[in-house]
Amino acid sequence: MTKTVLDVGNCDPDHSALKRMLTRGYDVSVLRAHELKDTMELLGQEPVDLILINRKLDIDYTDGVEILRHLKRSDEYKQIPVMIITNYPEQQQAAMAEGAEYGFGKLEYSKPLTDERLSRFLEKRSSNE
Repeated sequence: MTKTVLDVGNCDPDHSALKRMLTRGYDVSVLRAHELKDTMELLGQEPVDLILINRKLDIDYTDGVEILRHLKRSDEYKQIPVMIITNYPEQQQAAMAEGAEYGFGKLEYSKPLTDERLSRFLEKRSSNE
């Protein structure tokens, strides 16, 4: 069953790379938002199974953890798993303290540990597709 991932705050090249990685490995559709406002609009329109937020939003370089905090305070959306995309372990720990799952960085797309983390929430694409 296809899951839906919401990518928040990535520039065009990073969104394309993330989407490519996700759709090659998992049975997913990928939505895109840039900031809190369009994130909330999308969540109001469509169910999402996993939210991936860039640590620094491409639109204005603000901290993506602010969106995480907003989501985790929301009764309606706090149950959706959220990961922060950052290469810095201390930023991953800080995001986990706010309710995120341990995420991954852009340099870690092909690492087995990233696959392990994502596989907790997403179905692997079958090899005969």
